[in-house]
Amino acid sequence: MDIIEICKALSNETRLSIVRWLKNPQENFPPQGGSLDSAVDLKGGVCVSSIHQKAGGSQSTVSNYLDMLQRAELLISERHGKWTYYRRNEKTIKSLAEYIDKEL
Repeated sequence: MDIIEICKALSNETRLSIVRWLKNPQENFPPQGGSLDSAVDLKGGVCVSSIHQKAGGSQSTVSNYLDMLQRAELLISERHGKWTYYRRNEKTIKSLAEYIDKEL
């Protein structure tokens, strides 16, 4: 876990909101996976287009935000066909909470 990269990733209001929204994807996004040919377990993942729509801003900006969150290991991505789905990396988030509890 790179605490500096995580803090940088979370230092933007939209990036922080994305991580918050993905905590409860069913409450924050429409049903996912409707465009997929077969039933796939998305493990709570949300399509980039749904995240972009909720976040606003340009598609390239939101894609850069998602990339930064993934590099900080706060998000995990999975590709299904031509769509990419993002979900929280609960392992990293738990480690971050433990770090804050013990070190700060």
